[in-house]
Amino acid sequence: MKTLFFLCCCVQISMAQTIDRKATPETKALFKNLLQLSKEHVLFGHQHATEYGHGWANEADRSDVKSVVGSHPAVIGVDFMGFSGNSPEAVKQAKELVRKTVTDAYDRGGVITAAWHFSNPVSKGGFYWVDSLSLPAVKYIIPGGSAHHTYKEILRGIGEWAHSVKGKNGTLAPVIFRPFHEFDGDWFWWGKGHTSREDFISLWRFTVSYLRDSLQVHNFIYAFSPDNKFNTRDEFLERYPGDEWVDMVGMDNYGDMGRDRYDLETAARKLKIVSDYALEKGKLAAFTETGLESIPNTNWWTGTLSKVLKTPGLQLSYVLVWRNDMKSPTHYYAPFPGQVSVPDFKLFYDAPYTLFEKDLKGIYR
Repeated sequence: MKTLFFLCCCVQISMAQTIDRKATPETKALFKNLLQLSKEHVLFGHQHATEYGHGWANEADRSDVKSVVGSHPAVIGVDFMGFSGNSPEAVKQAKELVRKTVTDAYDRGGVITAAWHFSNPVSKGGFYWVDSLSLPAVKYIIPGGSAHHTYKEILRGIGEWAHSVKGKNGTLAPVIFRPFHEFDGDWFWWGKGHTSREDFISLWRFTVSYLRDSLQVHNFIYAFSPDNKFNTRDEFLERYPGDEWVDMVGMDNYGDMGRDRYDLETAARKLKIVSDYALEKGKLAAFTETGLESIPNTNWWTGTLSKVLKTPGLQLSYVLVWRNDMKSPTHYYAPFPGQVSVPDFKLFYDAPYTLFEKDLKGIYR
């Protein structure tokens, strides 16, 4: 049985603090506790873990990970994808569903991170770039752009939602908000090939400023996460908006972790760039997305993921694997009962350095 890790209420972490000086006490505590934990531990996360899984959806207190090891992931990934681009009724329903997922996780003591597969606000094509349909929306929605008012309205909807995610104790649930991820690729409309460096930075800074300063959202931690296209620190920071605009730095990497090749040395080197920058600047660092679809490698958890996470000097607050589709027989990234990697995942779970939801005590204190 894994020994539970109890957090001290008086964590001391140098001068590191969130970019929001008015952040809620729970948000500040989460930031500092994640910094402290990352010295010796990494939280395990799974996207959409409690909303649905392999062959099921919308079942109370269920996740595929819990079905395998008896605990939900420490980090639950949600998505703001449904918060715009649909009918008012559909948007309202999406916000309600995500609100419940977030508040349930918060009440259990888990951590929440939100991606944003943001449907193009000025053209068809959804969040992906479609050559025949998509418009390069960034230049239209930044200050001075013709659709800036549209973007502000979408952010107002997110702000209203952020003010509504209260736990049973009446406090707001902190959310690690990770907008415009994988911006160094061209597959999303906010990607490198569809907007300038200057406009991307303008978009990031306006987004943070409007939510934090204009809409008074004080329960967000802001995460910056390119894909794995960079090879140097300068490349990693090419579109970085500045330390005053970012709480967490991360990286998404599937390619080096078995999808395209097994190149653990390269994956570790890139994560070390991320981690080293965070340590230098008093930021959080995370492996914001990874995984191997269908997990055919029976020892992927200890033979691939663990080897990268245990790179000397690496300090990551969490690692998150992608979702388990409810209908697809092959699109899943975490094990479920009977899946071939279950025995190895149990070894990963039992390792002292990995933390799951049951292991978190007082992370918001």
